[in-house]
Amino acid sequence: MTRIVVDPITRIEGHLRIEAVVENGVITDAFSAGTMVRGLEKILIGRDPRDAWAITERVCGVCTTVHALTSVRAVEDALGITVPPTAELIRNIMMTTQYVQDHVIHFYHLHALDWVDIVNALKADPKKAAELAQSFSKWDKNTPAYFSDVQDKIKAFAASGLGIFANGYWGHPAYKLPPEVNLIAVAHYLDALSWQKEIVKIHTVFGGKNPHPNYLVGGVPCSINMNEVAAINSERLNLVSRLISQADEFINEVYIPDLLAVASFYKDWASWGGGLTNYLSYGEFPTKGYSQPDSFKYPRGVVLNRDLSQVHPVNARDSQEIKEYIAHSWYSYEGGDNVGIHPWAGETNLNYTGPKPPFETLEGHDKYSFLKTPRWKDDAMEVGPLARLLVAFASGRTDVQDLVKDTLGKLNVPVAALFSTLGRTAARGLDAALAMTWLKEYFGQLMDRVKINEVSTFNGEFWEPKSWPKDAEGVGLTEAPRGALAHYIKIHDGAIANYQLVVPTTWNGSPRDAKGQRSSFEQALIGTPVAKIAEPVEILRTIHSFDPCLACAVHLYDPQGRHLHQVSFE
Repeated sequence: MTRIVVDPITRIEGHLRIEAVVENGVITDAFSAGTMVRGLEKILIGRDPRDAWAITERVCGVCTTVHALTSVRAVEDALGITVPPTAELIRNIMMTTQYVQDHVIHFYHLHALDWVDIVNALKADPKKAAELAQSFSKWDKNTPAYFSDVQDKIKAFAASGLGIFANGYWGHPAYKLPPEVNLIAVAHYLDALSWQKEIVKIHTVFGGKNPHPNYLVGGVPCSINMNEVAAINSERLNLVSRLISQADEFINEVYIPDLLAVASFYKDWASWGGGLTNYLSYGEFPTKGYSQPDSFKYPRGVVLNRDLSQVHPVNARDSQEIKEYIAHSWYSYEGGDNVGIHPWAGETNLNYTGPKPPFETLEGHDKYSFLKTPRWKDDAMEVGPLARLLVAFASGRTDVQDLVKDTLGKLNVPVAALFSTLGRTAARGLDAALAMTWLKEYFGQLMDRVKINEVSTFNGEFWEPKSWPKDAEGVGLTEAPRGALAHYIKIHDGAIANYQLVVPTTWNGSPRDAKGQRSSFEQALIGTPVAKIAEPVEILRTIHSFDPCLACAVHLYDPQGRHLHQVSFE
C-alpha cells in the first residue's frame, strides 16, 4: 500500500490537497483537503445587504460574475423584489458569456495538459496536423504554416526548459494522443489565450468591467439609450454582436472539435472517475422571471442513483433538505460536530485541530479540511455541468437530449459513459455549446426589446431600507459554471445578520460527513488506476474534470486588511 500526496493541486483556483491510497496500482481510498481558511461570511455581518454582491464577488477572479448574481438574487428574494424583463435578459447574457469563457479556459488552460503531451507535439508533421484539423473544423488558422510556426514556438520553449510546464509528466504512458493531435491542441491552447480576453468585453459593456462586473439589487447598473454616449448605445450593442459571433465560431469550430478529437483517444476513461451516483442542479437561465424555476433553460432537481427516469424536486429553503456538516472539518458547531445545520442558521466557527504544518500526511487526523460538508436530504451530491445535463436530460429537455445523444453517437459510446471522468469533461463542452446557443437567443431578445423601447433595467420599489420588514431571509440560487451555488442571507434592522455561501466545490471537494460518506472528489478517485506513483497524472485528470475552485470554497478576506482570525499550530 502506498499513500500519494499531491499538494497543492495546480491548475485550479485556490489550495487543494489530495491524498490517495494506492494498492496494486489502483486507488482504494482518497482524502480531499481544502487548506485555506474560510471566513468571508463573517465580514458581511452588519453590512448593508445591497453591498453584499460587491464583497462576495471578490471571492474569486475566475467566476467573476456568478457570486454577484447569486448575492443580488438572495437579497431580492428576501425583500420580494422583481427584476424587469430587460434586466433579466442582460443578466442571462452576462451568465451565458461567463459559461462560454470559463469552459474554454478550463478545457485548454486547466485541463487539456492532463491529456495533451506538449513535448510530443515536437514529433508532429505540421502538414498532417493541418489536414487532420481541416477534416473536422473550418477554423481558418488550421494551416500547415500556422502549425509549423506553433511547433517552432514549442521548440524554443522546450530549449529554455519549458518554463512553468517544466515539471509536467511529459512522456507518461497515460498520454495517448498522436503527435499531430498534440500539436493541434497546443496551437489552439494559444488561440484560446487570445480569444478569452475578448469575449469578456461583453461584461464590460453591461457591467462596466471584468473581472468583477458591477451588479445592482433590483436590476442591472446600466441603461439603454441609442442616443446617449454614456449608455448602452448602438455602437456598444454592435460590439456585443461581433463578440458573440466570434465566440460562436470559436466554440463550434475549435473547442467542440478539439474536445471530440481528444476524447476519441481516451474512451477507456469512460470507465473511471464516475464517483457518486447522485446529481444536484439548482437550475439556471430564467425565461419568465427568476421566481418561476419551471421556466428555466436548465431545470432544478436531483437525479438519484443515476436513474434518469425520475427527477426529484429541490427546495433549498427547507431546513431538512440542505444541511452542512463539520464532522471532518476544522470548524465547531454549538450543537456538536455531528449535527447538520441549514445555512440560514449557519455557523462559521474556526477550530483547527491539526496536524501541525508542514506535515507529510493527514492520516490519523479525524478532521482534515477547511471545507464544510453539504448534503441534500443527507445524501452526497455531485454538482456541475454533468449534473446540469443529467437533470435536464432526465427532465425531458429535448435540446439537451438531442445534443447529448448526438455527441455520444459521434464518440460511439453509451449514455453510461457520461458517469465518468471523460463524461464530466465532455459535459462541460456541451454546457458551453448550449450556453452559446442561448447567448445568441438572449441577445436577439434584447435587441427586440430595444426596438420597441422596452428598456427598463431597474426596479427601485423596495430599494430604501425604510420599506423593508424588520426581519427578512432570502436565498439566491445559481448554476455557476462549476455547479450549484447558493447564498443565504438573514436581514435584521436593515443590516446583514447572517450570510452563508454553499458553493460548488464545497459540495464536490468536501470531506466525509458524519456517516462517513465521501463527497465527489474522494469517491471519484476510487478505482482509478495509477501507472506511476511518482507521476500521478490520473489523479489530476479526475480532479481537474470537476474544475475545482477552492477560492470559493474556503477563504479569509478583509478589504481593509484588518485582523479577523488567527490559526495556531502550537
